Amino acid sequence: MSVTLILQNILNGLSIGSVYAIFALGYTLIFSILGIINFAHAAIFTLGAYFTYFLMGGSTGFNGVLANAQLPIALPFWLATLVSGILAGLVGVAIERLAFRPLRRQGSDPLLTVVSSLGVAFVIVNLIQYLVGAENYTFPAGLYGSLPAAINLGTEANPIPIRTVQIVIFLVSVLILTVLTYLINGTKYGKAMRAVAEDPTTSSLLGIDPDRFIVLTFFVSSFLAGVAGTLVGSSVSIAGPYFGISFGLKGLAVIVLGGLGSIPGAVIGGLAIGVVEAFVPGEYSAYKDAVSFGILFLTLLIRPQGLLGRKVIQKV
Repeated sequence: MSVTLILQNILNGLSIGSVYAIFALGYTLIFSILGIINFAHAAIFTLGAYFTYFLMGGSTGFNGVLANAQLPIALPFWLATLVSGILAGLVGVAIERLAFRPLRRQGSDPLLTVVSSLGVAFVIVNLIQYLVGAENYTFPAGLYGSLPAAINLGTEANPIPIRTVQIVIFLVSVLILTVLTYLINGTKYGKAMRAVAEDPTTSSLLGIDPDRFIVLTFFVSSFLAGVAGTLVGSSVSIAGPYFGISFGLKGLAVIVLGGLGSIPGAVIGGLAIGVVEAFVPGEYSAYKDAVSFGILFLTLLIRPQGLLGRKVIQKV
């Protein structure tokens, strides 16, 4: 393998790995607060891609209740992505109110909440299929204006062509990760969120409303999922209502590899899996998931708590 091809694979891997990272961060934020996995996260990822497609003026297919429908507006890609993320965040807030809060207030077993979120995911996926059908939807050409389809990051003698969409995905992901890191570590919201995650009862005695910050966390988590869905959809198209399932599984692999509840771990895990997948030869691309989960399995054999996770100390 030439040096040029190695560099190209690394850049491609960082691009898709950064999307894995921001998607997995949504899982991590909810797990940090409630100690459970929100299985509806993958469905919100799918919704984000659909929202952006329709906000840009895309029309529905020939199937579904809304066959051949189209919104009367056509927003630019960047504005549509932002609005889509906000709409996805509001869907996350609704899910928290309907599927999480009632069970939490009744003191139900966390497993019941996990099952509830899984049920919500199936409802959303089937609702999408009912409304707009199961066909693929492709984003319109020219999303990035006059930018070329690919950019050469090498020289004329040793070209390293990278698709423009891959570069945009990486830069947007880095921006989101930077803002989120500041939000968690440098603001009152982040400090309050960490306090609620550490001890909801004590934080409420100190004047912090746990329910309020749980809702905010669901909004941020779902916003990340919606933006991630848009970024992937703009690169490979929307492959039907089950578009987010494979990414949901990959996101679980990322947070386990990085360490449950660890935000830096989710970032490192996402980038690592993305780079590893990029080096899988094209003729074996169908086995990318097997390679990723194989590395996850080997890592957990050596370090069960993940790369940056902490060992859980049980008091007896």
